Amino acid sequence: MNPSTRKLLDRSFSGVGYFAILLVTAALLVFLSPIFTKGIGAFIFRGTVEYRRMTWEQFGRGEAAAIEQELRETNSARQPIYEILADFEKQLQSLPADRKRQYQAPLKDLKSALKSLFGPAPGEPKPILKRDQYGQTRWDRTLVKAQRALYAEQYDHSDPTKLGVKILVPRQEIFAGTSLEPLFPLLERELKTIMRPKWTFYWRFVFDNPHDSHFFGGIWPEVLGTFYLTLGAVLLAVPVGVISAIYLVEYARAGTAVQILRTFISTLAGVPSIVFGLFGLAFFINTLRVSPSKSVLAGSLTLALLILPVVIRSAEEAIRAVPQTYKEAALSLGSSKWRTVVTVILPAALPGILTGVIISMGRAAGETAPIIFTAAVSVGKSLKVWQVFNQPTPTLPWNIYNLCTEHQAVDEIRHVQYGMVLTLVGLVLALNLIAIILRARILRRLRG
Repeated sequence: MNPSTRKLLDRSFSGVGYFAILLVTAALLVFLSPIFTKGIGAFIFRGTVEYRRMTWEQFGRGEAAAIEQELRETNSARQPIYEILADFEKQLQSLPADRKRQYQAPLKDLKSALKSLFGPAPGEPKPILKRDQYGQTRWDRTLVKAQRALYAEQYDHSDPTKLGVKILVPRQEIFAGTSLEPLFPLLERELKTIMRPKWTFYWRFVFDNPHDSHFFGGIWPEVLGTFYLTLGAVLLAVPVGVISAIYLVEYARAGTAVQILRTFISTLAGVPSIVFGLFGLAFFINTLRVSPSKSVLAGSLTLALLILPVVIRSAEEAIRAVPQTYKEAALSLGSSKWRTVVTVILPAALPGILTGVIISMGRAAGETAPIIFTAAVSVGKSLKVWQVFNQPTPTLPWNIYNLCTEHQAVDEIRHVQYGMVLTLVGLVLALNLIAIILRARILRRLRG
């Protein structure tokens, strides 16, 4: 091959490599951008006066005098709306029966929308559920609820070949000519005065306990549960994986048995994660009875089996990459084989082993299927360290799925869902960063 052709091929391969790097970077940006932009809304948002009232009553945070003064002012701003509503209800009693029936359903829908927007009206009994004790705590949801109060949803079925088309009808038109008509321009004009949105930095979202099925509060039990499971899986899998790799590389003789063992390891790496979950339930809980039912310990054992093939393979490759001269020099000085492995080969292979551990941690932290049957619950308190042996825990992966698919008010807590995703990504990145820094320090120490 002449030099010009070789140079052209080198540049072509370099160009393909750069393009691949750019493509992966672009894919990561496309994937992470919506997670960041929407997830940050759980931490930074415009909180209303209802949010500040809830924070004071549920968490004891804020200045009581300032909050009480703000509530008095907002209640004063809401009073005209309640007065207009009360006047119309009195007027409704004097209307003919057909007119009364005409307005009853729209009035009920309007009162429900206003209650969702402002919370219980003055004089009403305090609801049992915390979510019903307050109005909208976030300005973005306030705008959605305000639109529901200002517009009624109706469906146009004029075209028989199509499904009904949703249209928004101004409620002001529905109640035109009644004493309720002035309420709607008043609500639209004074909404900011009534709700008083202010920019809020809720950094405690990660450290607060959730209240009322994640309507309020943070995600600390899920964060702690994910950390427990990930750490437990790594602590269980890494020693077993490294010892297995040492045996396969340094002690096992080539043969059919070893080949079958390697095949089993490769097969284990391709087993669907839900199978690990069912195995963990059947073996660790029902057979070995490591815990009475679901527990962090059972989940960690199941995740350890899941990541074990990755740990073994990465440790094998790292040990094989250690120069043969290291082992020969140690053995020539009279060191035993095991001492050579422990004092020479393993320290030199440690950076490569840590690479496998980093990959394993990311997978263990993000797995959902294996912990459904062994460790995860939808609602629960943060566990103490000694409770991990017999208690289940909420986790970020499972609760993200649960809140997105099974929560009764999915749209109301979108910010919590994206906040959990952002926190999970941040937790995985933080664990990986710690392992990368540790690996870099070990490399520097080995190089002197």
